[in-house]
Amino acid sequence: MTTAPPTAPDRARAPGAAVTTYVLGGLSALLLALVAARWSPLLSLDESVARPVHRAAVEHSGLTRVSRVLSDWVWDPWTMRIIAALLVLWLLRTGARELAWWCAGVCVFGTVLQQLLKAAVSRERPVWPDPVDSAHFASYPSGHALTATVVCGLVLWLLRLYEAGAVLWWTALAVAAVSVAGVGLTRVWLGVHWPSDVVGGWLLGALLVLMAGRVRGRRATGA
Repeated sequence: MTTAPPTAPDRARAPGAAVTTYVLGGLSALLLALVAARWSPLLSLDESVARPVHRAAVEHSGLTRVSRVLSDWVWDPWTMRIIAALLVLWLLRTGARELAWWCAGVCVFGTVLQQLLKAAVSRERPVWPDPVDSAHFASYPSGHALTATVVCGLVLWLLRLYEAGAVLWWTALAVAAVSVAGVGLTRVWLGVHWPSDVVGGWLLGALLVLMAGRVRGRRATGA
């Protein structure tokens, strides 16, 4: 993988990327509206999934302990931010200063966005008589899911940008997929998020990375 500052990838400007952006934007807006409106069918669906999952978490304490380690340490937002910081430092060392600050800005914006949405929606977290974990602040969207999606998405975007080899690319893709899916599933398993909180975090994180990549591509090419 070369360390020279690359030009913006044409993939970010491909028609498929535009369609994906619109689809993610539409789904994110729709889910946000349904959650904010406390739409009964969505609330019922969330509860119908969360209740049996929580019962399973209480019964399988060993798996729950593993989930807590993964959620609170391995895939924790601060772990993801450390990865992002290391990525920024690497970019600075290679001379890609603008790209480094762009990545940092995307991560910061993602954090600010999730906090603003949490405050605006003010959705309460699940409450259980026998909780297996705890969490603070409002529930929607899941900060764990959003942060993991943004950081993993940026890593994959940069690997494409720097034309990483096939082995590195597929390894990173597998790790990213397991991390993003895993952190969302552990948050529901631990009973600290509704399923739609996690889906909202995934959608918003993917949308943010894709939009940022498209903006970066247009600026780099002067389009």
